[in-house]
Amino acid sequence: MLSIRTIEEKAFRAWPALETRQAHGWVQRFAGGYTKRANSINALAPDFKFTLDVKDALEVPYIERGLAPVWRLTPLAPPDTDRVLAAAGYRLIDQSFIQVAPIDGQFVADPEVRIEAAPSPAWLAGFAEQSPVAPAHRKAMTQMLQAIAAPVAFLSVDDDDGPMAFALGVADGEHVGVFDVLVAPRARRRGLARRLTTSIGAWGKTQGALFAYLQVVSTNAAALPLYASLGFETVYSYAYRVP
Repeated sequence: MLSIRTIEEKAFRAWPALETRQAHGWVQRFAGGYTKRANSINALAPDFKFTLDVKDALEVPYIERGLAPVWRLTPLAPPDTDRVLAAAGYRLIDQSFIQVAPIDGQFVADPEVRIEAAPSPAWLAGFAEQSPVAPAHRKAMTQMLQAIAAPVAFLSVDDDDGPMAFALGVADGEHVGVFDVLVAPRARRRGLARRLTTSIGAWGKTQGALFAYLQVVSTNAAALPLYASLGFETVYSYAYRVP
């Protein structure tokens, strides 16, 4: 089983921020406000002492950029972090699970799922619409997606009205990450999320991956049973603290 730090580092590479810094044992990620993941403060080692002075120092670059400081707290965060932030009035949001599954016979490529090595203009437009991504963040979104190191797969499924489902797969050694499985409202309840997820696993296997991993919000009642049926199991969780 991979260590939490190794999974975290793989996920950082799979969803790259536009700028990254390290200070006081934490990784600061910046992407102009597009997604919490890419604009958050993340720990990589729990043995650093966390104090209000450390908190304030790490938040300065976000405040200077006009961004609210977002703390992403995994088991790697120093033990006092959550208590200190809670006492400072930071609220807890979006508890999420990191789940891993072996790529077994259930992960079969679907012939109707199109896979591209780079995001086409149509893929980017459809992905932005379904996310949805605010117009002010679309440039950052495009830069981040285009910055993901290969091998990467941009998946989509079309109907007569155009692209209706999207997903992203990023292979990294023996693991492939499953990211942002999106299905248009008109196309839900057709099994598209399953077809996209299994297609990512099948593609990842061609790149040498033996396992798939993903991040899912704990309240996602539609996705959790699907992922469980494919063998995904939670290996750790995280949540955000925000002002």
